[in-house]
Parts: sequence; structure tokens; C-alpha cells
Amino acid sequence: MNPKEIRIVFMGTPDFAVESLKALVENGYNIVGVITAPDKPAGRGQQLNESAVKQYAAKQGLRILQPEKLKNPDFIAELESLRADLQVVVAFRMLPEIVWAMPPMGTFNLHGSLLPKYRGAAPLNWAVINGETETGVTTFLLSHEIDTGKIMFQERTPIGENDTVGDIHDRLMIIGANLVVKTVDALVNGEVEAIDQEKLINDGLQVKHAPKIFKDDCRIDWTRDTESVRNLIRGLSPYPTAWTELVHPEKKEVLTAKIYATFRDNSCLPAAPGTLQTDGKKYLRIACPDGWLSVTEIQLSGKKRMKIDELLRGFHDLRSWQIKMQ
Repeated sequence: MNPKEIRIVFMGTPDFAVESLKALVENGYNIVGVITAPDKPAGRGQQLNESAVKQYAAKQGLRILQPEKLKNPDFIAELESLRADLQVVVAFRMLPEIVWAMPPMGTFNLHGSLLPKYRGAAPLNWAVINGETETGVTTFLLSHEIDTGKIMFQERTPIGENDTVGDIHDRLMIIGANLVVKTVDALVNGEVEAIDQEKLINDGLQVKHAPKIFKDDCRIDWTRDTESVRNLIRGLSPYPTAWTELVHPEKKEVLTAKIYATFRDNSCLPAAPGTLQTDGKKYLRIACPDGWLSVTEIQLSGKKRMKIDELLRGFHDLRSWQIKMQ
């Protein structure tokens, strides 16, 4: 069968998924339906916000389905009516078996890690937070347990010392789109030898988990070493962003500070963890047990994201503030 003749249903929601859908469309694949998240109210006016995948699919004139519940009988009937040969999932929610088992060629997922490493909702973030030097993307066939299906293909990319999760996201978005096309072609041509993840684990590969990240996970613990704190900041930048709190000892005010970028600063003597130093003009550094981190990009409550010198020009009394320790 010609790969362009098979009927494909695509499932995804954020920007990361758009590139894969775009690659399939631009390569002439027959996309018979796109499943994405329902529109959600956002902003002060609570206007309905369409997913990035919906916006792209609408421009291409593709059929769009936005089910609230994936087991809804009306949705299942509509999905069946599309008569898909194959389903492709990129950055979407967990599917029930009645959905992923529907097409004769199965359903495969593009996952943002080198499985079996980093199973879970936030693989890109946790790879950077944990100081990994390499990551990648994996296509695998869906099965009953999340992120455990048989692996088809993987592509790798290094994580640079100063890469943020945003950098990795943008790189893997392109690499992943190419891998999706490669996987579709291989499935159609019968050129896939899927590997059981349990075999890889038995051969010594370690399973790591990448659970959903909550606000408290993003709070900086300045009693940890500089490398751990810097990795946390890189792994959460630009979103959801590592944060700390500043307190004014006299005014008793508290400000939240989101920190986007830092570098190790060895220019001064050690100090107690959480000590804040600034000249009020060009630098702001904060102490960890083994040294200092100099903040280069920051966002204070009620302000926009700024370079540190820009912030200090408008916040002259920052020297009076202290880090609020946990």
C-alpha cells in the first residue's frame, strides 16, 4: 500500500504536536480526522481559546473532533465512522483501549524521551532537571500501561550545558516530526521490528519517571548545590518556571520572583544559603552551600520578564530585600 493512501487520524493539542501534523499534511498523507482538546476559556474576558493543533487543522480544512470524554458513545461512533487505518498521537491525553485499539494498524505515540527513561507527563523537563546530557524522542505502539508499549524508532539529541527545556522542546519538535513520518512509512511498508521495553530493561536500561510538575516542584531550594539549582531553573525555563520569594524585613512585603536563567559565579567568598547580593545596577547573585548563582533573567510579581540590569534600573532598593527560605 502507498503510505499516502492510508487513512490517518491525528491526536494532539499543543505547539509541539503541530509540527508533526504539519509534516504529515505537507508530505501528502491522508489525514481523515484531527482529535484535540475542547476550547477553554482564557484571559480576563474568558474568551474561548483554541488549541494550537485546532488552529492549524482548521486552516488546512481538516475534520476536527473535540471530545470532552474519550469514552463518550457519540465520540466513539464518530471516530469509528472515520475508518482510520492508523492513529498517530503527539502530546495528547491518555487514551482508553476502545480508542487506541480501534484502527487495524494500531496507534502509535511520539514521546519526548528515550524510553524506557522518563515515562510520564513531563519527560523534557525532568531530563534537564536531573542533569542528563542526552535526550530524544521515541515512537512506540500504545498498550495498556502508560508509556510501556513496544518501541519502534528513536532519535537522540545532546543536552548542552546551558540548554533550557525550551531549547530542547523546539529541537525535539522538529526531530519528532521527522520521526513520525519515518514511522508511518515503515509501518505501511512492514519495515518495523518493534522492541519490547521489558527486554531493554532486562538488558540494563533504567526506568525513570517524569510525573506532572506542580507549583511546589518549581520552588527553588537554595540549600541544594549550585548545579542542582541551576538544572532546576533550566528544566523549568521558560515554563512553568522556577520561583523563589523575596521578603522585605522592615515592610514585611513578599514578592514572588520567577527565575529563567543563571550562571555559576565564583567571584566572591561563600555565604549562607539564600544570601542575596546585588550592586543595584548590574548583578544579582544568590548563595548556595557550594557557591553562588548569578541571575540573568527574572520576573517579579506584577512585572514582565526582564534582564537583570533592566530590572535593577527600576528597582533601586532590591539590596534591602532577602530570600525567603522555606
